[in-house]
Amino acid sequence: MLSLESKRWSELEHAYGSAADIPALLEHLRELPKSEGESEPWFTLWSALAHQGDVYSASFAAVPYVVAALATAPAKADESFFQFPAWVEVCRAKNDVEIPEDLKAPYFESLSRLPSLVSQASSRHWDASFLACALSAIAAAKGQHAIAEAVLEMSSPEVAEEFLEWYSEQ
Repeated sequence: MLSLESKRWSELEHAYGSAADIPALLEHLRELPKSEGESEPWFTLWSALAHQGDVYSASFAAVPYVVAALATAPAKADESFFQFPAWVEVCRAKNDVEIPEDLKAPYFESLSRLPSLVSQASSRHWDASFLACALSAIAAAKGQHAIAEAVLEMSSPEVAEEFLEWYSEQ
């Protein structure tokens, strides 16, 4: 992983320019694992690193930190710890975004950990939203980007039922 102290962060980009501010936000993830809606640091991380379906060089450097924080307590982690890396990977694939060479290995290695971390969270209660994030994380980690995105879109039983009705009419 790129060190949080590395000057490379200031060379990386996010939606608003230099990613020099991202390491301080990632430090807060070590306090795990609540995102509580639009609270910090999640609001700023999402806004800067997965802005309206766009991802940036800093997004790929941040994902290993999100996954590392998730790995400390997957059974207690908020769904955003599963959703964020899945969404970054979905957007990367969908928009054919190039990953900087020095960030590829840690990025893909962290994604490869997601199925195991989902398994470790199996003992907790899963509501529909958590289920969608967990399933999406597995799909994204396995290169099934369309499925990962579709599962995130069906994060409620009502939407899934609407899809099933539509599907049965086809």
